[in-house]
Amino acid sequence: MRIRILDKYIFKEVFKTFIFGICAFSAVFIGSGTLFRIAQYITEYGASVTSVIKIFILSLPGVVIWTFPMSMLLASLLTIGRLSGNSEITAMKSCGISFYRIATPAIVLGAFVSVFAVGFNEYVVPWSNEAYSNVLEYEIKGNLSPQSQEHIIIKEIKQGKIEKLVYARQFVAESNTMEGIAMQSFEQGELKHVENAEYAEWKDNMWTMHNGMIYDVADGKSQHTMRFDTQVLPINESPRQIVQSQKKPEEMTMKELSEQIGIMKSQYVNTSKLETELHQRMTIPMASLIFTLVGVPLGMQPNRNSSSMGFVMSIIIIFIYYSLMTMAGAIAQGGMVNPMLAVWLPNIVGLLAGGYLMRRMAK
Repeated sequence: MRIRILDKYIFKEVFKTFIFGICAFSAVFIGSGTLFRIAQYITEYGASVTSVIKIFILSLPGVVIWTFPMSMLLASLLTIGRLSGNSEITAMKSCGISFYRIATPAIVLGAFVSVFAVGFNEYVVPWSNEAYSNVLEYEIKGNLSPQSQEHIIIKEIKQGKIEKLVYARQFVAESNTMEGIAMQSFEQGELKHVENAEYAEWKDNMWTMHNGMIYDVADGKSQHTMRFDTQVLPINESPRQIVQSQKKPEEMTMKELSEQIGIMKSQYVNTSKLETELHQRMTIPMASLIFTLVGVPLGMQPNRNSSSMGFVMSIIIIFIYYSLMTMAGAIAQGGMVNPMLAVWLPNIVGLLAGGYLMRRMAK
């Protein structure tokens, strides 16, 4: 019964500091970034009050997801440091409670935060980022005409099965054309027909492909080939509709990112940037647990009885981790190292450091 009460006590203290950390770090991010951008939108585009409120609210999920790991580290260091400084840890140990038993509530909270952050990063953040972009582009900037962009993907899905997939290497707004066209037609989920074209132009409310090849596919092999000068591309979307339907990497779920990577790889396009984004959807949330494993043993050090010292230690560790993460992301996007290995490297280093500190403190 005592241990159960002790678990609640430690869990409650860590959780309260965790909430404080989210508020504190979010305020820093909002004050240094979001409010500055909002001020720019007001001065440059004359953004309305309604649009500004929307932008502010929709930016919060993207900010909060970064504060989860930081807040768990701060909560672990400050809470355990305070308990250690007040000799409460010593009292617990004198009652025969092991270090691992004392650390368990904080670690459980860190694991819960990591799992919650994965779901939050999958279902809330992409939606808020997409809504943010729409408000910015169409309500504030007033960009109603289609903008040039790369890697256009159009899907036609019926009854949960894809029937048509169109990929274009880029859309050129000035000429209303899509370049590097590849269209795949499916029957019952199997590829049956492929059409490639040099480019497609929007004219007379239709897309017309130029200088292409047609392939009939059976059993995964090309059975028939025919060249064409012009061919109608069977999609009904206008340039504006196509551009508006495209999503940026930060607006996609992990499933959508995986599909995008598969499509682009089939067209021999470098996907290092998308793969980096995909793996970071897991590594950033998992950092909450890793920071807890690092913060708990550091908080129990005799010289961690000061809140100011715990805060300084948090800043140093956060700086080291996010510096490693930034460098690893740059290396991954540059294709120098496998993106999965590069992106997970900071977490692996943190996990090894946390494991070492935990084991050392337990002795």
